[in-house]
Amino acid sequence: MTPVRRLFGTDGIRGTANTEPMTAEIALSLGQAAGCYFTRGNHRHRVVIGKDTRLSGYMIEPALVAGFVGAGMDVVMVGPLPTPAIAMITRSLRADLGVMISASHNPFEDNGIKLFGPDGFKLSDETEAELEAMMSQGPQLAPPARLGRASRLNDAAGRYIEVSKATFPRGKRLDGLKIVVDCANGAAYKVAPTVLWELGADVIAVGVSPNGTNINDGCGSTFPKFLSSEVRRHGAHLGLALDGDADRLILSDENGTIVDGDQVLGLIARSWSRAGTLAGGGVVATVMSNLGLERFLAAQALQLHRTAVGDRYVVEKMRAEGFNVGGEQSGHMILSDYATTGDGLLAALQVLAVLVEEGRPASEACRVFEALPQVLKSVRFSGASPLDTARVRGAVAQAEADLSATGRLLIRKSGTEPVVRVMAEGEDAGLVGRIVDGLVAEITAAAQLVEQAAE
Repeated sequence: MTPVRRLFGTDGIRGTANTEPMTAEIALSLGQAAGCYFTRGNHRHRVVIGKDTRLSGYMIEPALVAGFVGAGMDVVMVGPLPTPAIAMITRSLRADLGVMISASHNPFEDNGIKLFGPDGFKLSDETEAELEAMMSQGPQLAPPARLGRASRLNDAAGRYIEVSKATFPRGKRLDGLKIVVDCANGAAYKVAPTVLWELGADVIAVGVSPNGTNINDGCGSTFPKFLSSEVRRHGAHLGLALDGDADRLILSDENGTIVDGDQVLGLIARSWSRAGTLAGGGVVATVMSNLGLERFLAAQALQLHRTAVGDRYVVEKMRAEGFNVGGEQSGHMILSDYATTGDGLLAALQVLAVLVEEGRPASEACRVFEALPQVLKSVRFSGASPLDTARVRGAVAQAEADLSATGRLLIRKSGTEPVVRVMAEGEDAGLVGRIVDGLVAEITAAAQLVEQAAE
């Protein structure tokens, strides 16, 4: 029987820094357990550790290093780099494990730990559960003579920059394009502007002054209004917004109109299909992707295959069934010909390749389908889930009946924070809005009752 996961969510371990589960003690324990788990064979074992720009990274990183060294693993630290860069360098160095310290799009108060296997892919649920079991039992640490060593890889950023540029069509350049890139004061604050500049773009870089506490603060992919305003202010042809660890992408066209991950996914799928490079006869997305994307792909004789929310589940489906394009509405784009995990910069380069080849403005090229009205709202709760109450179950059943065959309803708990997501979409925008507002009110009331009962 597989052990139960309690620390790990849909994207590693995440929480408020310096409180459980994001303490130095747990990071140390995880390093020890993962170090022992991945120490197999007689070769010298190695782990790559990267991070974003959060202040708490200075606490989590040394705790992990101590854990891995104590387990007998050599540690290679690369400093602030995008999550996909850590996956790439893990494979490049033939390392046994890769670690990214980041809470992605969350505010600076949070932090997280993501683990990659030697193949550069995120660990399975089963492996994470085994690591948790080892943490609770206490792993067998290395004797003094077999302790690991720690070092820094100074050219890590350069390696990722060269790999990224190599994904852009050979012989093409970005000359004449003015591009705003918002790096969210996060992990890509150096590498993303450099890649675009070296390909010939006129780059306006914003969100590139991290101070430890301003990551995702009013900027990045979760605050696209800032990107839109910067695109209009500078008269740019396109805007790119990354999140704190640069594994997701949101765009702005030249008019300041936001282009979400569904549009990017449709654009890349059509481009690759026409070029004969799209594998699997379709793409993989999550249950959150708009019905408009599904209809657009069907018109291209392509299929949309849905998974649970989380780019790891998209990747698992892609690997299992032979797809090379997948992503999420939130901006995670997985292009498995080039990367093993979501990479916002590589996705942006594919979009830019289409703009260069077609010679059309982003407002035309990036709007590939008409999205159905879709509303997404969140309800924060504490204690037990309000979704388990009879009151909420009844409201959900009624909402599903009201939408009938004209739309879709999705209610789920977040895998990274105590939040319930309520999403509805359909032909009738008014009905969709009323359904979501009604369910949010019911779930909020139920959450309050659950909290009162627990007091």
